[in-house]
Amino acid sequence: MQTIKDIRSLFEKTEKEQWHALFSQYKDDARAGVQKLTAQYERKLEAHEKEQARLERMLEFERKYGDECRCICGIDEAGRGPFAGPVVAGAVILPAGLKLEGLNDSKQVSAARREELYEEIREKAVSFGIGMSSPARIDEINILQATYEAMRHAVEDLEIVPDLLLNDAVTIPQLPIRQVGIVKGDARSLSIAAASIMAKVTRDRLMVEYAELYPEYSFEKNKGYGSREHREALMKYGPCPIHRNTFIHNYVNRQEGRAAYGTEGREEDSGSPGV
Repeated sequence: MQTIKDIRSLFEKTEKEQWHALFSQYKDDARAGVQKLTAQYERKLEAHEKEQARLERMLEFERKYGDECRCICGIDEAGRGPFAGPVVAGAVILPAGLKLEGLNDSKQVSAARREELYEEIREKAVSFGIGMSSPARIDEINILQATYEAMRHAVEDLEIVPDLLLNDAVTIPQLPIRQVGIVKGDARSLSIAAASIMAKVTRDRLMVEYAELYPEYSFEKNKGYGSREHREALMKYGPCPIHRNTFIHNYVNRQEGRAAYGTEGREEDSGSPGV
């Protein structure tokens, strides 16, 4: 007689689509352990089928345009709102019909799963590109134009010229490629969701590296966003070279004698913080 360990191993080695046959095989096994085990795998299969249905819904636009467009690319960005760091865009061309379990808007995915999906997308994508605009560029041309610029760079970074861009709600100027803007596209298109993962993970990794250069601001935790700790550091130390000056003017201590990174170095705090 098979042990419960044997049965568990059989389920793990069998494709989920074949589990119904195993449920039938063991439904008359009176052992409580076997019934508990099959109930666990029934719940796993239910969750798997629910996830597959969600992923199928997120292929709506890829399927809608797939007959007329051979190569469809999703575009999304990360980092429009932070006080510091670049804005980063991702461009991803996925194989037709590819479903990666857990792929979703990057904001709906845990940091650990984002890292896993990033590697899966790198491995399985037909092509992917990354584009960035620096904090200085954001200050120079504003965040919207810098975001468009990063998106154009991401498309230029692709190895293949796509026939169609699926964008998260925007139309990117100065790109001679057909575009479809989708409201909340990162939650409605797998291609856009993949782009959001690539952009988010790339930017988060950069901010962790910046944290080693500028530890006062805790970039490894806040990723440049305006957390309370980050705002307090700005008022105490002033900005560093990766801050967006047009974003932080309300939080920078302009007291005379307070030097910022990149000019005369940082002076010790000699007065009360001010805004």
